[in-house]
Amino acid sequence: MSHTPFKPTSNRNFGNTKDDIVSDDRDELILVDSEDSEIGVLDKESCHDGKGTLHRAVSVFVFNELGDLLMQQRHPNKRLWGGYWSNSCCSHPRFGEKTQVAAERRLYEECGLHVALEFVFKFEYSALFGEAGAEHELCSVFIGVTNTPPIINTTEVSNFKWQKPSLLDQKIENQPHIYTPWFKTEWAKLRTEFSDRLPQINTIPN
Repeated sequence: MSHTPFKPTSNRNFGNTKDDIVSDDRDELILVDSEDSEIGVLDKESCHDGKGTLHRAVSVFVFNELGDLLMQQRHPNKRLWGGYWSNSCCSHPRFGEKTQVAAERRLYEECGLHVALEFVFKFEYSALFGEAGAEHELCSVFIGVTNTPPIINTTEVSNFKWQKPSLLDQKIENQPHIYTPWFKTEWAKLRTEFSDRLPQINTIPN
């Protein structure tokens, strides 16, 4: 299977943007076992070499007042799944950083949003991206709600959109190859096992 990055779609709908450098392959990530016990530290680049080394990660889903999900298209220069569509943001806690703190930090770094996040579940997965490397993560999934427009970091994100859940379900079914593997797994769990935890339109704050 080819892993040629997708071309980014037009960013003509961007409002305010920023271009901060917020990632470094030398970042020290937290190695864990399948029970999420810390067992060491390894730089980000090495964590994704070969078949990947299990490390702690975070994944964030932000909804607006209509119940739509904020989605991003990953920057095409990313080593893994560049140009693919994914959830609002995802990243890793750095050594010594709490998981929720990392999730809220990364949401601000990539989307310019300060949102109170709620932990929903964690899961382990692995996915190989051809010869470029792999993800092998124990990922904590968070949700949040906001009416604030994002300020997209164009060094990390090539495009974004607010997507209705029902339409997203159809798109994933029809075009699964344009979405990141972790996002598809997380979204399926949120829509089935954790649907009662998703925000309701009438309870989203201003």
